[in-house]
Amino acid sequence: MKGDAPLIMHSAIEVPKDHPSFAGHFPKFPVLPGAVLLDAALQVIRRERGIDLTQWRIASVKFLDVVRPGDALRLEHEAQKSGLIRFTVRVADRTVASGSLSSAGRAGTAQPGGAA
Repeated sequence: MKGDAPLIMHSAIEVPKDHPSFAGHFPKFPVLPGAVLLDAALQVIRRERGIDLTQWRIASVKFLDVVRPGDALRLEHEAQKSGLIRFTVRVADRTVASGSLSSAGRAGTAQPGGAA
């Protein structure tokens, strides 16, 4: 990553409103399970940053609010100079999840999303 400024990316996360996980989680009040939301966010980060997720670990994650069928999910992810990738998932003005990834092999020394 060149320069001192972190590289921030903004993306949509697509989860169909008829995703099978809504059906059983929970009857009469469908909510997207946190594991499904996290997986969707990780796949966008993997694709957009060109990283191999097997070389990264989840350093932290917090689920802060519910995701309902049809919610428009926005992902912001930031590669920091320290080697962390921080991410936030929002629905409108609500933050529904946040967390960070760190390099599994070289914690604190990786340069995600840019040249070394």
